[in-house]
Amino acid sequence: MNATSLPTADATRSADLYRAVWRWHFYAGLLVLPFMILLAVTGGLYLFRDELDGLWHRDLKQVVVRDAPRQAPSEWVAAALTARPGTVLKFISPATANASAEVVVKTSDGARRSVYVDPYDGRVLGELADRGTVMWLVRRLHSLAEFGTFPNALIEIVGGWSILLVGTGFYLWWPRRQSGGVVTVRGTPAKRVFWRDLHAVTGAFAGIAIGFMALSGMPWSLVWGDKVNEIANSSNYGYPAGVYTAVPMSDEHLAHANGPTAWSLEQAKMPESTPAPVTPIGIDEAAAIIERLGVAPGYTLSLPSGSTGVYSATVYPDDLSKQRVVHLDQYSGAPLIDMSYADYGPAAKAMEWGINVHMGQEFGLANQLFMLALCLAILLMSVSAGVMWWKRRPAGSLGIPPAPQDRSVMRGLVAIMAVVGLIFPLVGASLLVMLALDFLFARTRRAVTHHA
Repeated sequence: MNATSLPTADATRSADLYRAVWRWHFYAGLLVLPFMILLAVTGGLYLFRDELDGLWHRDLKQVVVRDAPRQAPSEWVAAALTARPGTVLKFISPATANASAEVVVKTSDGARRSVYVDPYDGRVLGELADRGTVMWLVRRLHSLAEFGTFPNALIEIVGGWSILLVGTGFYLWWPRRQSGGVVTVRGTPAKRVFWRDLHAVTGAFAGIAIGFMALSGMPWSLVWGDKVNEIANSSNYGYPAGVYTAVPMSDEHLAHANGPTAWSLEQAKMPESTPAPVTPIGIDEAAAIIERLGVAPGYTLSLPSGSTGVYSATVYPDDLSKQRVVHLDQYSGAPLIDMSYADYGPAAKAMEWGINVHMGQEFGLANQLFMLALCLAILLMSVSAGVMWWKRRPAGSLGIPPAPQDRSVMRGLVAIMAVVGLIFPLVGASLLVMLALDFLFARTRRAVTHHA
């Protein structure tokens, strides 16, 4: 090989690598963009869940502030049971002066109903199915849980391929002597280059944050999220050493007993009360103890289930430092476990911080607006990708980018994808399927070309 042939060989290999990355960027987009649109729309709405729920359900969730003390929780419970007979499971205290109290009742037919009560006079404002607010529906749509178990498993696949989409997108965007399309947009909407540049430049500015969104959403995935949570909470790891001493533990988990809780504590076991020949302390005394301990307003207080059950108070406000889980012995009122965010281990703290940012809570309104901007960026990139593909695709064809002539350039790309697949099992399974399809597409195209 002479010296003048080296640049040509290098250029050919570079072009092949570009084709390989472009091809897999196309596959990733084909696979996840429809879901990304749904996640961006529902995620953007859920960032403002308190505001939208307060507006949509204002007749249930908002009350007139009065210059009078609130009634005792037992009176809220009594009012709720009068309106909806059954067994009280828990109540949610008002987080603000103009918020109602929510009492969750299990009816004789097993249904769970949320009864909303004016905390000042005990007037029942109305009721919904438990977790029946419009924002709970949006949350279930966002996690795909509304569509069943299998679609919910797609969250892990979408998250993993989104990370791949961001990585390959940065490679394709990287400046290669072009005069535009790096931080500026060329052309007009009538031209494909306009949509290409709009897609690339938006991705360049938003890509890293979108990758963070995908990664921080993984704790809710069906396989990886549940498995990591199970490992984190094995041997009751969810409660760090030193938080409790010689406390009897049940087989019940916090998420089952209390409902939605911090991801790190979903599978943490519940403690047990020690039966004693005394009258249980009652709901008002339990609430008073919880408030004396400084638990933030808006806490949920779950009532004991059976003679060994406990009063469990949980609160997860926007401020991570105020996250709190307190379990009280139902007879003595003694705190069996009292844990806050400060008691989490480093990994759990990092995970919870990521989730808090993902949900737009950590930095107030600025956090909400930043995440909303990312949701809008995803929608813009999805639309521009669709228009760009439509303008490029040959008639009657899917328009898959050409395969590299030298298939060996795929090795490094496949190795990177394999690492992602090992970390996220469902992503790995989908990668194997896409590799098989890519092989078939390439083989079919070569056969057609050879025949022609």
